[in-house]
This record gives sequence, structure tokens and C-alpha cells, in this order.
Amino acid sequence: MIQQEQQQQEAKVFFSRHLLEWYQREKRDLPWRRHRNPYYIWISEIMLQQTRVDTVIPYFHRFIERFPTVESLADAPEEDVLKCWEGLGYYSRARNIQHAAKQVKELYGGQVPDDRDAVFGLKGVGPYTAGAILSIAFNRPEPAVDGNVMRVLSRYFLIRDDIAKGPTRVKMEGLVRELIPEGEASSFNQALMELGALVCTPKSPRCLTCPVMEHCAGRLAGCETELPVKTKAKPPRPEERLAALVEGRGAHAGRVLIRQRPSSGLLARMWELPHWPAPPAEGGAPRTPLPEAAAQDRLRRSLQSAGISARPEGHWMAAEHVFSHIVWTLQVYRCREEEALPLAAEGRAVYGAAAAAAAAGGALLPEGSAPVEPFDDGGDPADRGAVRWINRADMANYAFPNVFLKLLNSYFDEQEQAGQE
Repeated sequence: MIQQEQQQQEAKVFFSRHLLEWYQREKRDLPWRRHRNPYYIWISEIMLQQTRVDTVIPYFHRFIERFPTVESLADAPEEDVLKCWEGLGYYSRARNIQHAAKQVKELYGGQVPDDRDAVFGLKGVGPYTAGAILSIAFNRPEPAVDGNVMRVLSRYFLIRDDIAKGPTRVKMEGLVRELIPEGEASSFNQALMELGALVCTPKSPRCLTCPVMEHCAGRLAGCETELPVKTKAKPPRPEERLAALVEGRGAHAGRVLIRQRPSSGLLARMWELPHWPAPPAEGGAPRTPLPEAAAQDRLRRSLQSAGISARPEGHWMAAEHVFSHIVWTLQVYRCREEEALPLAAEGRAVYGAAAAAAAAGGALLPEGSAPVEPFDDGGDPADRGAVRWINRADMANYAFPNVFLKLLNSYFDEQEQAGQE
């Protein structure tokens, strides 16, 4: 027993020493590693959640250029923050960062605190992010345990506990506290992350180039590819939706209609093409795409009930948007704006992107236009956003989820190409 404990301790010392030596030789030159600015480190860590480093780098540069200080982020309009985040996904991260920036401005004079409880109290900051800020920026001996770190520790120490469970994370946080060499918290935690990202990868780990392979219990047991143990998450629920690409005519020629989502919930306050759930399959049968005629009829009635004077003219393309819990399959139909119909709601609709739209520089609307009727897409009807007629240049003023950004760019590309022929 004593010999086993001694071997375990030797393995820990070996791990810490050789990992740090490797990191000093091999670490990547990343923009947030060129300083100890806690604000920059905080932004980078939030961006890196669920996102690859290569993707994050240009976003990080743009975000820091646009919001160089905590105060500038706290004081910015939310729409500007979302636009700067556009394309990164998981937009609640951007909202949480801005909320937390306001906390830092109001409670800590604009300086990111180095107190553990204070950092944990910031909106959107969990155990990993708090540990990363405290250790990397302030060299505090705090663990920063993410998926990369848990994978490395599971393999090196042959830990078969399910990393999807809270007690396993707590166990590994305690282990990291033991492993951090005195005065080396910043480099050590980054080294752990780096090893998981570059060498101890989820599939096909590069064991022969690993600086700590000599004492890796998982490799020695021949089960490195079986670790870590992780309960499979429930697959996201598929949902088919019918989307309307409404093309303007007359005063709105060359523009398409977009709407803003409610101020809370999924993709809050972002802009999109109008869309609605397709009707569920009858009798619990597996969902299949609606026949063309039925889909157009359903979409026409959805547009009409929302007060939009437009008629579907044909299927344009399909697109997919994946969330953690749901997958939207969007069947997008080109729709043509019609003349105002006798129905009062339709007469008010598209032509009234609200007086506020015109005041805000939106498309010109006829005099006397009334506000648009709210879209029927769930939630509180009083909390529905506005609609706008936009062209390609106007897209710079609105933040879109990735799928709608791609759809709009594809449409305007088509229009420009057609105009050149």
C-alpha cells in the first residue's frame, strides 16, 4: 500500500514537471497569451467554450478592438455586442459577458476582481471560467477543469469515473490542486489545456509525442482510447420549420423581410427570416417533409395570420441549425410581397415595419402605416420584436444567427449574379 502511494506520488511529480517543460517548448502563440490582462483572458475563455481556437482568434481580435475595456463593453448597446459575436453561436454567452461587464463596472470599478467569490458571482462564470481567470491572469492556484483536462487526467491516472457527473469534476478539481507546482498555476493550467488540445486528443491520441507517456496509466493498460468514460447526451430533438424569404416589390424592391425574436429565450433579440413549425405528423408517425402544396398552404396561412401580405411561390432551399437540445430543419420558400389585401391585419402588416423602423433608418414605409401585428411563434405576444425590410448593406446593422446569415448572403449573391447576366 505504501509502495503504491509512493508510486502515485512519483507519477504526479513526473507529470507536473514534464508537462511544464513541454509547454514552455511547444505552446502556441495565441493572442490572449501575450499578456495577463484578466479582461482579455476572460473574453477568450468564454469564446473558446464549444468553439475551436482557429475560429476564435479573428473574433477575439474584433471583439477586443470594438470593446477594449470592461467599461466599453458594459456601456455598449446589446445589438452591437450581438453583431460582434455573430457567427460564434451560443449567443447567451455574449449576453452574459455584457451583463457581467456591467457588474464589474458597478461593483469593482471596471477592474476584473481577483477574489474567488467575486469572480464566481459574475453572470455566466462557472467553475472552469473562474479557475481560468484566477489562475491564468492572477496566478492563483485554482483548478480550471474542462473537457480537455478531464480527458488528460482520466487517461494519465486511469480514472474510470463518468466525467459527465458532477462528483467526477469535483474529484478532478481536487487532483489538479495537488498537481499545480507552487507559483506555476498560470502556466500549468494552460499546459494541461494545451496537452488535451494538441496531443491527448479525443480520437487517435498522439501518445508517442506525449511528454508524460512514460507514466500514463491508461496507455500502459492499453485503454487510452476508451477513456474518458462519458454518458452520452440525449440527442437533440428534430424539428421541421417553414421559413419565408419574402421578396419586396415597389418601394421594397430589392429588399427582403426580417423579424426580430423576443427579448428572452432562444436566440433572444436576434434577427431572422420569419418561420413557423411545420404541423406534427398524424398519429405519432415519424415526421417527414410536407408535400410541396401542403407546405406552401401552411406557410401562406402562417404569413396571413401574422399580418404579412405575401404569397409563397416555390421552395428555394433547405438549411439546418443545430442547438444543443434541438435541430431545426428549415424549408425555405420564396414568397412575393402582394398588394395590400382587404383584410385589415394584412393591410397593416408588412407595410408597417413600425414608425420606429423608419426613424431608425429602416426601409421607407407609406405614410400612416400602423405597427406590425406580432408573429405567432410562441412566448408572450407582447414581447415580439419588430420587422424590417433590408437589403444586403443593411445586414451590417442587424445580428443574425449563422443559418439566417448564410441564407441571406446566398440570396443576395444570387441576386447580384442574376443582375450581372
